[in-house]
Amino acid sequence: MQSFRVNGYDMAYLEVGEGPPLVCVHGTLGDFRTWYSVLGPLSQHHRVIAVSLRHFFPEHWDAVGEDYKMAQHVADTIGFIEQVKPGPVDLMGHSRGGHIAFRVAQARPDLLRKLVLAEPGGDLDASLPVPEGTPAHPPLAARTVRSVEMIRAGDIEGALRNFYEGIEGDGSWRRVPAAAKQQLRDNALTFLGQINEQRRPYTLGDAQAIRTPTLLIGGGATTGSLSVMWRVLAAHIADAETAVIANAGHWMFEQAPLEFGEVVNRFLAK
Repeated sequence: MQSFRVNGYDMAYLEVGEGPPLVCVHGTLGDFRTWYSVLGPLSQHHRVIAVSLRHFFPEHWDAVGEDYKMAQHVADTIGFIEQVKPGPVDLMGHSRGGHIAFRVAQARPDLLRKLVLAEPGGDLDASLPVPEGTPAHPPLAARTVRSVEMIRAGDIEGALRNFYEGIEGDGSWRRVPAAAKQQLRDNALTFLGQINEQRRPYTLGDAQAIRTPTLLIGGGATTGSLSVMWRVLAAHIADAETAVIANAGHWMFEQAPLEFGEVVNRFLAK
């Protein structure tokens, strides 16, 4: 584990492999360990740099303070990438980390060579309507609020199960490997910050502003809003490429690491 000092905070990261730098940004409840399953496939051709965002493991945050904000994490990621040499870098984000990566590409395209968004999280505003006939999905924000209530009541395990099954379906929590569950537990209190993180919805103008060559990846078994959002964004990002990891859900790189690595490596090699 190494770290860069960024905006007054030590951002921890793991670095594996040699070659062009690929910076990987985790999502909600994750940290640099999120990418363990695909470090092998991805590091065959890249120097993979998996970062932990502010207040995530290895820090054990007490949920005190006002700096758990989407804008802060975007600024931190920009500051981190500025220290990675040589640039520009390839940037990959998953879920909430995909939202961060999207905002980095929007604000500082000069830092990036290519962009990979694995089911980016967030909300679409009215300028980005979903295709007609798309089923209505309950917002994940409601699950987050419920999980926060459960954590404050001392039920961390219930909070994690509630959130995870809101994405992967009823009963999915019991199938999560022990190591992956521990990672989520280690970051459980970050939920308390996420409730007020002031995340802006995606707009049509935001999507059209992305000029970095972009790949959007979805899990073939993902349901709910996360299965829709990346497709809508892809339709409005210039020349965006898409890929589906069959028989995998939102955590597709854990469920199908070889297939995920092959898709990412093929895109980055172009």
